[in-house]
Amino acid sequence: MGSYIVRRLWQGILVVLAVTTIVFVVTRLVGNPVDIMLPLSATTEQRAAFAHQIGLDRPILEQFGTFVWDAIHLDFGDSLWQRRAAMEVVLERLPNTLLLLVSGIGTAIVLSLPLGTIAALRPGGIVDRLIVGLGLLGLSLPQFWVGLMLIITFSVVFGLLPTSGIGTPAHIILPSIAMALPSLARLSMLVRSAMLDELNKQYIQTARAKGMPLHRIVTVHGFRNILAGFLTMSGWEVIYALAGFSVVVETVFAWPGLGQTALQAIQRSDLFLLQAIVFCVAILIVLINLALDIIYKLVDPRIDLN
Repeated sequence: MGSYIVRRLWQGILVVLAVTTIVFVVTRLVGNPVDIMLPLSATTEQRAAFAHQIGLDRPILEQFGTFVWDAIHLDFGDSLWQRRAAMEVVLERLPNTLLLLVSGIGTAIVLSLPLGTIAALRPGGIVDRLIVGLGLLGLSLPQFWVGLMLIITFSVVFGLLPTSGIGTPAHIILPSIAMALPSLARLSMLVRSAMLDELNKQYIQTARAKGMPLHRIVTVHGFRNILAGFLTMSGWEVIYALAGFSVVVETVFAWPGLGQTALQAIQRSDLFLLQAIVFCVAILIVLINLALDIIYKLVDPRIDLN
């Protein structure tokens, strides 16, 4: 296990380096922060002085070398938009995104197991059709539309919850629902399909014939055998959200997280802030994948990580 963790961490470092390199190249090819940050009336001398100040007048290889060295020290320079250290902005917004992910994706993970299992126990029944129908609806509705409908219903019409921002527990409710619905639909359908397949296997039929209670069959045999696939999908739901899906929810609800900050950095051609965000997100994704592999081994000792 120890050698596997070390190997995966080394691979993770290479992945983070590759991702940040791609972002470095792309951000240098698309958009010019000098044109964004300075007024149209700025002279050629002023533009040249600003480009020298932020290091964009140096050869591209020299810029990349400096970038890699600074990234090792978690120094991405000052945000052109925020006028302070880019990593400081990221560390300020990161807890907000993690809170949204834990409340939203966490809710989906907790609810999907019982919903998918209930649907699988009575396939074709009223409850099964209702859960499947709601699941398909949750997959079909765009997240931004769901967010807007939640705001109109619970904030504008009934005045029960705040429309946007952060500060109180009430502020997290609507963004969490909007974040949870697509993941809840996908995970519920996964659990239903996997549990149906498991309950139709021969050993389950034998256990039923021997008189084993259904709840014991589901909890002891069913959950255990579908858990690896469920954990994989749950981990990917978190990764999808980190990789970009949270942008929609954070933008609709003006939630000050990394997703909204990344979008604002792109709009303002804030290269340094965008690089810091991608670097931190890449590290989080690598750590999540490593944690999932370790959990697989703990759940099923038969899995060989070597």
